[in-house]
Amino acid sequence: MKLNHCKIVDCTIRDGGLVNNWDFSVEFVQDLYNKLNEAGVDYMEIGYKNSPKLLKGAESAGPWRFLDDEFLREVIPHKGHTKLSALVDIGRVDENDILPRNESMLDLIRVACYIKDVDKALQLVETFHDRGYETTINIMALSNVMENELIEAFELIKESKVDVVYIVDSYGSLDYKDFIYLVEKFKTHLPNKRLGVHTHNNMQLAFSNTLIAADNGVELLDASVYGMGRAAGNCPTELLVTHLKNTKYTLRPVLEMIDKHMIKLREKEEWGYIIPYMITGTLDEHPRSAMALRATEDKDNSVDFYDKLTTPEVSFDKSGKNA
Repeated sequence: MKLNHCKIVDCTIRDGGLVNNWDFSVEFVQDLYNKLNEAGVDYMEIGYKNSPKLLKGAESAGPWRFLDDEFLREVIPHKGHTKLSALVDIGRVDENDILPRNESMLDLIRVACYIKDVDKALQLVETFHDRGYETTINIMALSNVMENELIEAFELIKESKVDVVYIVDSYGSLDYKDFIYLVEKFKTHLPNKRLGVHTHNNMQLAFSNTLIAADNGVELLDASVYGMGRAAGNCPTELLVTHLKNTKYTLRPVLEMIDKHMIKLREKEEWGYIIPYMITGTLDEHPRSAMALRATEDKDNSVDFYDKLTTPEVSFDKSGKNA
């Protein structure tokens, strides 16, 4: 029997850190790595490798926001089958802070960018590739990208050293037809590249969209345990582990992680399908406005929120705030 071509990239710490300011204990991260390794998950994205000197407020975030190589060696002294990944953002990473792969705990470095910065992202990719890392480029907010911009980006990517190109549904606004269309377009223009997918669950479609991508040949599938990720969260790792056919994945270790840590964490922190996140998804908008609403006493007033987002007339008081 031919094994499934897909590989799971668990993003619980990196994307989930957007929920709790990367305030995960060392025990939590060690348990997660061990359970993912037992489950046979291919990659664990253990955080961001951005440079604190390039970001304001860096001192208030947990250590997974700015990964330190020595710290990582202490956290995971013995690596198993599961490889380690980190993500960097254009303009937020000093390439001099990235060690060669043979001196690092990391195996994969993913470069996230918006379409206008694809050229800068590919320069970073080349640097990381030359230092021995597996690489990806993750083009964010694809639902807001004009087709001519995408075609221009493909021309640059096709000639680059990047290993995997990601289709990213940043706002959780795409459906299965969109994914079929995008995967086909990426495959047509980038026949020499492997593909990945990153979904958000604003419209309750993260899991199904990920499966559509996998069925159409996408190899790297992003997910997170219990769906933990920014706002509406991501495709749940446990669903992919149990549903993908012809794999060596096992579900029980992931369930152990959920029982021990995620249930309690979900009672403390909020993520997942909630109506304000559905509204930003259906309007194809970043969820920051919904996240701000959920931090107020009016967090469940969805009608007013919807009306504000869909009203074209905007007025401002003299203080500069929305009136």
